[in-house]
Amino acid sequence: MSSSAGPTVNERLRRIESITDQALAHLDVEDLLEELLDRVCELLTVDTAAVLLVDDSAQYLVPTATKGLEEEVRQAIRIPIGKGFAGRIAAERLPVVLDEVNETTVVNPILIERGLKSMLGVPLLAGRSLLGVLHVGSQVPREFFGEDIRLLQLAADRIALATQARLSEVERTTAEALQRSLVPTRLPALPGLDLAARYVPGEGGGVGGDWYDLFVLPTGWPCLVIGDVVGHGLHAAVVMGRLRSALRAYALEGGDPAAVLTKLDQKVLHFEPGAMATVLYAKFEPGLERLHVSSAGHLPPLLMLPGAKADLLDLPIDPPLGVRLGQRRRTTTVQVPSGALLCCYTDGLVERRGSHIDHGIRQLREAIRPGAADAVCAAVMAELIGSDPTDDDAAILVVRREVRSDLAPLELVVAAVATSVRDVRQATRQWLAATPATKEETVDLLLVLGEAVSNAVEHAYGPRGGPVFVRLEYAPPNIIVTVRDHGHWRPSRGVGRGHGTVLIRQCSDDVDIERSPAGTTVRCRLRLDSQDS
Repeated sequence: MSSSAGPTVNERLRRIESITDQALAHLDVEDLLEELLDRVCELLTVDTAAVLLVDDSAQYLVPTATKGLEEEVRQAIRIPIGKGFAGRIAAERLPVVLDEVNETTVVNPILIERGLKSMLGVPLLAGRSLLGVLHVGSQVPREFFGEDIRLLQLAADRIALATQARLSEVERTTAEALQRSLVPTRLPALPGLDLAARYVPGEGGGVGGDWYDLFVLPTGWPCLVIGDVVGHGLHAAVVMGRLRSALRAYALEGGDPAAVLTKLDQKVLHFEPGAMATVLYAKFEPGLERLHVSSAGHLPPLLMLPGAKADLLDLPIDPPLGVRLGQRRRTTTVQVPSGALLCCYTDGLVERRGSHIDHGIRQLREAIRPGAADAVCAAVMAELIGSDPTDDDAAILVVRREVRSDLAPLELVVAAVATSVRDVRQATRQWLAATPATKEETVDLLLVLGEAVSNAVEHAYGPRGGPVFVRLEYAPPNIIVTVRDHGHWRPSRGVGRGHGTVLIRQCSDDVDIERSPAGTTVRCRLRLDSQDS
């Protein structure tokens, strides 16, 4: 087959211009590449075409789209860079022509099984970056001339630009989705603590690795985390997700914040080589009077005591995670009186190009005023972010210890969804720490409350959902539990259901269930035997 047959050079160039026309703009990456390969095969009158992209390790080429070589994708073929036909093109970043296709010239046996006699391949380049390889093949012997090489390289350049743009968009979208899934959309209800947070992605470098987290340990200790993975894009978001999950797991094992961050650092050094992150981890004691905190390279939070201005917490800053210095990490214990406010943040909030970070911290300090946590967050964002885009991600987490009696009633309003049961139990466990309830009595109380809320979640509303109101009151020697909804109860679904009320009665000293068109109210009284002595 001679290259002189077929369309003229000008006609072939016109077809290349069509490779990235507007009709392809709506296609995803896989469909885009398949369409482009169809056009390349027609353009050069060949039997096969394939795009192989460099994998994340930059050590292999991965077939991503093929025409006539579909097995390459289905069998997850991997071509080492520097080996065989495609690997040689990637290593040398130059076109390669094969006049013979056999075991000495290719490492992929599928090329031989397809009966290819001649092949031409060129690198996919975006500036100085290697994206992959584009190659074509013919099942009859043919010569590929300089014109064929120039045309295929031109097609490869168009494919590289389109692929890079589309892959960048996919990566950005994926990173944003991952970031949104890992940053809490709803903060937990923690009795005695007023919580608020904000997160805004930077507009300079795409999604980054900023995150914050709040959770309660089984021991009743409320915990807060704020961190920042160095870098941007999907990789930073993935590392952030791994660190968040690992920190939660290490926290469950117990230990002070420094011990938890030490384990997390070991994890980063071993499993995330090259990654680096700053993290601040803090634990409130169940009574909320004291906070234990450790910082791995993270900026110190601001603490505002009642009647005073916010000031930087006097906290030693240990090395970031991923820095192999062998320095022992430290935990600092801080007194947190009622009405005190803690403000944690990432550097994107206070750091601006051309301005020293100390200036941003001073701005943050002046922006913090007494008030509810959400109002503080709003004021800080208005003062430090305003309408100006930020180059980096910015996150802020504000925690205010409420001024209230330790034994004041606990009142919660939660959505009628299954996850609310966990939130109510966590809040109740925290509230019970201020009562003389024994461990056994606490278990009974949590069981009663969990069953009452679960019943409301399952029976009170339909798919549209609704609110569930929870109130706990300590009236020595009793604890009064009230769970109320505004729904119309449906019968139990499935065999073996409907035992929740039985359990409530078994664990309570007195139960009253009131049903009306306005909803259902369950009231339980549990006597604390420890008060009899």
